Amino acid sequence: MLHSFARRRLLLLLALLSHLSALAQQKRLTMEDAFLNRQLQPENLRQLTWIPGSAEEYSYLRTTNGQDELVRGAASGQATAVVSLGELGQSLQAVGAPAVKASSFPAVTWVNPQSFLVTRIGKVYRVDATSKQATALFGYDQAAANVDLDPTKTRVAYTKDQNLYISLAGRENEAVTQEANPAIVNGQAAHRSEFGITKGTFWSPTGGKLAYYRMDQTMVTDYPLVSIEPEPAQARPIKYPMAGDKSHEVTVGVYDLNARKTVFLQTGEPKEQYLTNITWSPDEKSIYMAVLNRGQNHMKLNQYDAVTGAFLKTLFEEKDEKTFVEPLHPLTFVPGHPDQFIWQTQRDGYNHLYLYSTSGKLLRQLTKGAWQVTDVLGFANKNREVVFQSTAASPIQRRIYSVGLSGGKVRDLTPQAGTHAATLSPGGTQLLDVFSNATTPRTIKVLGLADGKTRQTLLTAPNPVADYQLGETKLFPIKADDGKTDLYCRLITPPGFDPAKKYPVVVYLYGGPHVQLVTDSWLGGSNLWMQLMAQKGYVVFTLDSRGSGNRGSAFERATFRQLGTVEMADQLKGVEYLKSLPYVDQARLGIHGWSFGGFMTTTMMTRSPGTFKVGVGGGPVIDWRLYEIMYTERYMDTPQENPEGYEKANLLNYVDKLQGKLLLIHGTVDDVVVWQHSLRYLKRAVDQGVQLDYFVYPGHPHNVGGKDRVHLYNKITQYFDEKL
Repeated sequence: MLHSFARRRLLLLLALLSHLSALAQQKRLTMEDAFLNRQLQPENLRQLTWIPGSAEEYSYLRTTNGQDELVRGAASGQATAVVSLGELGQSLQAVGAPAVKASSFPAVTWVNPQSFLVTRIGKVYRVDATSKQATALFGYDQAAANVDLDPTKTRVAYTKDQNLYISLAGRENEAVTQEANPAIVNGQAAHRSEFGITKGTFWSPTGGKLAYYRMDQTMVTDYPLVSIEPEPAQARPIKYPMAGDKSHEVTVGVYDLNARKTVFLQTGEPKEQYLTNITWSPDEKSIYMAVLNRGQNHMKLNQYDAVTGAFLKTLFEEKDEKTFVEPLHPLTFVPGHPDQFIWQTQRDGYNHLYLYSTSGKLLRQLTKGAWQVTDVLGFANKNREVVFQSTAASPIQRRIYSVGLSGGKVRDLTPQAGTHAATLSPGGTQLLDVFSNATTPRTIKVLGLADGKTRQTLLTAPNPVADYQLGETKLFPIKADDGKTDLYCRLITPPGFDPAKKYPVVVYLYGGPHVQLVTDSWLGGSNLWMQLMAQKGYVVFTLDSRGSGNRGSAFERATFRQLGTVEMADQLKGVEYLKSLPYVDQARLGIHGWSFGGFMTTTMMTRSPGTFKVGVGGGPVIDWRLYEIMYTERYMDTPQENPEGYEKANLLNYVDKLQGKLLLIHGTVDDVVVWQHSLRYLKRAVDQGVQLDYFVYPGHPHNVGGKDRVHLYNKITQYFDEKL
């Protein structure tokens, strides 16, 4: 009797646990989950980095007993604590630093295995890793922007308003420039951050000199942005050079910290040219720079004297009379060989590595094939081989490889299919490999470079959405309309998918240069909003058309001088594929994208009217004549050179063709795709009696971020729910 009762209780308990498990996997995403819930992102190791000068040690943050602590480790053993957040706070307060927030471990920069730096409200402190004692080094203005620490980690450069400053012990907040005109900007990224430019200051290897951009925008027309915060509202104009108009003029200064003097590199005429890929020689005597003409079809790699600013020589030139040249990477000098460097270029159709001497002689092409090198990690095997990331295995994968500087076979160090993002140890013997694929959230391993084998597994992240009811995500190629080019796609079907049902579809797209949406990474590169839409019963589809990134020159330049046309043809091949699926409701197709994706959404709604029932375009380019010089003239030439291309791409010409429902969204202080684009479109719609929907985000720039992003995607989702 007792045995039977116990058995029934056990069966009841098992049934209850099974029911609870099933319920746990039925959870549904909210919009807050999709954009604000960090717990639903794969676990990571915060501030993971190699420690310079160490015997291949690394460090990261972990949480122990509810408190963050900095730990260090090596592949030969377990990680050990360096300092807890509480201990760090005490040591900093002992030297007058402000209190550290309980939930925020400051960013750590290792100087050497014995000490690291932290910054607290404009002051830099060194912390001894053994004694845990802090020492104040120097301070800088709390309003500083673009703070750049030098290679010796003893000084910083920073900008405030239009001027450049340095700070170091005994010389705090020293002005490098004293420019009164706000239209002349020093020390900030130039050329609207095109050409691989991410910053405006470039320290020499020992920190004795500082190269910097000086950007004169006095000749560029003011563009009005309006702030509604003051009463009354105030105009806050920016300098925005539009395609075909006058561009800004850039020079490069070199500040000698000992002499307290600046010389400017003699980059010559014409003044409207692009200066990029700034690189110091290892001996600090020279600066190398790619000088690109405004037409962006002729590049010279020049060498300049860092002491006098004099032009020394042109090492080599690259030309492309049919499309454009796009230098994106500085020189990478070979350690121990100051007369040799690696140059990255797409001159053979794909981004590859070339070994040059500083005389300008090509020693050899190191990599070759129908694939792209996507990153250079450094050197290994006593600087006899270079380690890099590439798409050699597949356009949607990233793996780590090495090749000898003397040539030879490329080695695949990370054969597991998916996306590997690695950093090379200071000694060049190990990799910190961060890996994911469509079904693996994240793993982090220490790999030996000699054999690619795992030395240590630091993290195996659990599936953060295991309790949620998600659909199936598939990655696959289809053919472009040329019948031969692969176009990679991502298809997400609803949970509980029933092939006998008819589902509405939302196509999410971008389609523009340097962007790739479909990757063999966690969830196929999708975001949780797409998974949320699948939960709501939509099929969600994305296709990377020709013109998008990481596929080589022919693929990326197929859209040259005709933005929107080839991309539209490829998206229509995606639509053709969708319509071949028996479970797709052909009458309920929707489309959404932002920026270039907003341009493509509006293109598809009006240049292929009737294909989509509903579209939502955010921050859309409408008329390329109104977009910035650097980007637009690369892909379209100037309006004067290519009037037919600009006219064909101008979406104002197709407003009257609109069928279905279109919602346009714009931030009112967008300084990338200025508000004028969608306002002109709205005006043309009014003039022609065409109805469309419109929403603005006051005070937001090009992207609607923070908590308002939840509002944005609730708006987008509601529009599809109501109209589709």
